Amino acid sequence: MNYWLMKTEPSTWSWDMQVKKKIESWNGVRNHQAAANMKAMQLGDRAFFYHSVDEKRIVGIVEICKLYYPDPTDETGRFGMVDVKTLMPLKTPVTLAQIKAEPKLQHLQLVTHSRLSVQKVDAPSWKLICRMGGVAA
Repeated sequence: MNYWLMKTEPSTWSWDMQVKKKIESWNGVRNHQAAANMKAMQLGDRAFFYHSVDEKRIVGIVEICKLYYPDPTDETGRFGMVDVKTLMPLKTPVTLAQIKAEPKLQHLQLVTHSRLSVQKVDAPSWKLICRMGGVAA
C-alpha cells in the first residue's frame, strides 16, 4: 500500500462534504507533479485529507477507490482525477505547525514543497502522523 496527502481548500471541498458524499472524485488538479502522483495511485492506497489555506491541518483519511481517469473539468484534456472514499476522521487534527516541529517529518513534501497539492507520504511518516492524530495506522 502507498500513502499520500491530498490538499483541498475547505471552502471548496471540506472534510464534512467528503463525509456526507462518502465517495467523490478528486478533480481540479492542474499541476503536472500532482497529476503524476495521482497516476501512480493504486486501488486501496490511503491518503491524508488536508485542509489548506487558513486551517493547514490533516483532518481525515480517505482511500483511493477509482484509478486515474480524465477530468471533465479540464478543457485541455491533459489532466485527470481519482475517486476517494471516506475512511475516518483523525481524532485530533494534525497541524502543519506540528508536522514542521517534528524532526522525523522534515523531509515530507508538505514541508519542503508546500504548494504541491497531491504528495507522496512514506510509511514511517504515515504511522507517526496517524499516532499524532490519535488513529491506528
